[in-house]
Amino acid sequence: MSKGPAIALGNFDGLHAGHRAVVESAREAATRLGVKLGVATFEPSPRRYFQPDAPPFRLMTPLRREIVLDAIGVDEVHLLRFDAVMAAMTDREFCQRVIIEEVGASSVSVGFDFRFGKGRMGDCESLKRIGAELGFEVKVVSEVKDGGEKVSSSRIREAIERGDVTEAAKGLGMPWTVDAIVEHGEKRGRTLGFPTANMQLGEIVHPAHGIYAVWAREEGDTPWWPGVASFGRTPTTGLRDPLLEVVVFDHKPDLYGKRLHTAFVAFIRPERKFDGLQELVTAMKQDEADARAILARSEEHTSE
Repeated sequence: MSKGPAIALGNFDGLHAGHRAVVESAREAATRLGVKLGVATFEPSPRRYFQPDAPPFRLMTPLRREIVLDAIGVDEVHLLRFDAVMAAMTDREFCQRVIIEEVGASSVSVGFDFRFGKGRMGDCESLKRIGAELGFEVKVVSEVKDGGEKVSSSRIREAIERGDVTEAAKGLGMPWTVDAIVEHGEKRGRTLGFPTANMQLGEIVHPAHGIYAVWAREEGDTPWWPGVASFGRTPTTGLRDPLLEVVVFDHKPDLYGKRLHTAFVAFIRPERKFDGLQELVTAMKQDEADARAILARSEEHTSE
């Protein structure tokens, strides 16, 4: 058998409990075989390839995924390019060209519902059969449930879209965290006494429009700062495309052009249109007070 890595294979968007069970299966195999622990995942997501016009749906950026995988002890990450060539591969071609030739895996762990190959022709049974022929073992991980329901990226995504970031955190096993580059904005926030770090979410799923208590940190070995975030279209000051705006408390870091990690802790209120700037500022002061109270009751965010 190959002495290549034992890999967890799948999409792993969110790295929720079901995904982590697959990684732990690969970890057991890596320990038993004396090889490295790897994760092999697709980039771009097959869903994006087949549905190029679908609205943003990802729970995490590739960077966030690698940060979390590194934090849980994964030795190597293989980004498998999902394109027309891969989409056309049969299940056997995928095993030969990707698992054997590209990754060189000695063991492959997958979830019970894993499908692969042209038209989703391959399943766990065909993966086991082909693996036995080509020289890699296959481990299939059973369904992971929470409250009687399957833990899934779809459920977590739906929670975020309705603003229930507390429920999303339960599914993820950690606060939902987004990573984005801070852009120059209209500078309106600083004139109101609330300088904001403005970010586009890109491919990341859009949370319900509203105000959230958050922890935020600059990329690198920096502390997490308490703060408050708004996601929406700023109806009071003029509608525009949805934007994430983060106010960091008690710090005035220069974040332009830098990557900011924002961990969502709790939903405070929906976005609304106010009757003038003074009413808006009053609401923003209350939002800050509410966020401070929420974050004071929560543990300081330190996990990745």
